[in-house]
Amino acid sequence: MKRQATTREEQEKTPFEIRERTFQFAVRVTQLVRQMPRTLDAVEIGRQMIRSGTSVGANVEEAHGAESQRDFVHKMSIARKEARESRYWLHLIQASIIDSEETQALIQESDELVRILSAIVTTAKKKL
Repeated sequence: MKRQATTREEQEKTPFEIRERTFQFAVRVTQLVRQMPRTLDAVEIGRQMIRSGTSVGANVEEAHGAESQRDFVHKMSIARKEARESRYWLHLIQASIIDSEETQALIQESDELVRILSAIVTTAKKKL
């Protein structure tokens, strides 16, 4: 009986954690882009980074308001795709614009988000 309570607590806690992590990721991405120079390449890469980095959390939020399990899987899959794209832009930023501890930390966070979102999608697909 106690194990079921823990499982339920874990299930209730997980959506908040991923929602908060993706929100904080968007905040940190926005702050990183603000530090980038105003050169043509940096502005274009920054725009792409803002789009993908903020889209992760937006899609996670939409998934939590999904109309069905299939809709939930679809929106979480989009969030995972956006996290992967964010990881790409972050690698490009690190290689060509800003090679900082924060850039490296964001790359690591994007990688962790991809893994978490992949696990959520896999688990949710099993329930279909």
